[in-house]
Amino acid sequence: MTDTTFSWKKIAIPAFGPSVLFGIGNGAILPVIALSAIDLQASIAVSGLIVALIGFGSLISNIPAALITARFGERKALIGASTLSVLALFLCLAATHPMVLALGVLLMGMATSVFYLARQTYLMEAVPVHMRARAFSTLGGTQRIGMFIGPFAAAALMHFMGLAGAYWIAIVALTAAGALSFALPELQAGTKAGSGPVLPPKMLAIARGHSNVLLTLGFGILLIGAMRASRQIAIPLWADSIGLSPTVTAVVFGLVSAVDMLVFYPAGKIMDHYGRLWVALPCCILLGISLLAIPLTSGLTAFVLVSLLMGFGNGIGSGIVMTLGADAAPPIGRTQFLGIWRLIADVGTCAGPFLLSGLTALTSLGIGIAMTGTFGIVAAAIFWRWLPHTRPARST
Repeated sequence: MTDTTFSWKKIAIPAFGPSVLFGIGNGAILPVIALSAIDLQASIAVSGLIVALIGFGSLISNIPAALITARFGERKALIGASTLSVLALFLCLAATHPMVLALGVLLMGMATSVFYLARQTYLMEAVPVHMRARAFSTLGGTQRIGMFIGPFAAAALMHFMGLAGAYWIAIVALTAAGALSFALPELQAGTKAGSGPVLPPKMLAIARGHSNVLLTLGFGILLIGAMRASRQIAIPLWADSIGLSPTVTAVVFGLVSAVDMLVFYPAGKIMDHYGRLWVALPCCILLGISLLAIPLTSGLTAFVLVSLLMGFGNGIGSGIVMTLGADAAPPIGRTQFLGIWRLIADVGTCAGPFLLSGLTALTSLGIGIAMTGTFGIVAAAIFWRWLPHTRPARST
């Protein structure tokens, strides 16, 4: 894609609109899945397991998502993922047994993997290299905005319809996401990754050929994923340990999310103008320091300040995983590479809470959170060693 053919106006709404809508859908249902399972007579443990199936479905679907996107193209993959999501939500809505609800949640996670991979691949193809980080930061930021709106929209409708209201909000949002994806302009044939060779490279061949970057930068993004997932557990657990009420904890979490949303575009602009390292390092260091500092807080003011620092650190890293993956992807087989890249990131996201729980069981909550914070220092060292210290080239 060249500067002369690129237009933000042409792709902005169909490219970023579905991200907001998909975020609204996810944000609407995530708080109520466990409650739905309990309503179906599931135990608390089983309810928690059902919630975790969204992440598990995404994790196991990254490689198939890459194959589907490479085979059918980004636009069709986005439409298909939106359609599957809506069908999965109807299955959840009609569930009369926890296993049926679990199947719907698993399908939702699988569709989410396809959706996110296809959006990343599309923007990677459609946006010039020197504007790539802004595109991906905006993509991540619009998803955060949707996740912020979703629970409030669901709460409004649940006031009249009960738990079903959350699912109807998600169904409407994801139907609209599919419609916007349908309006997404097709890429020119010449810009499609892998259009040169007759046979695209195999997944195993790509993994072997790019093992160096996957084991270095890939490990760094795995650690970022682990910290991001752990912080969502660390904040409410530590708030409870210092005696804050659930209402206060919810307000703090909302403030953290607001800070998280506000800084996504400046982060992308910094990456495009000065280089990826200028965002990767602060993101890792601030996340790490804030996780290390949370166990040192014992009052509301200190806890809020550290939590806001964590939100800022996470927010400036908006789009960093997608941007680094797009930078490292080869011209041939890039969709398959991005599937492996997302798999690594999702492993970190899924492993983070389990690691925090294990460390807490072996030591204490404070030590467990602090040890999770050391991931940020390790990730920062990896990026300092392996990321270029100069601004990215302007070529396409």
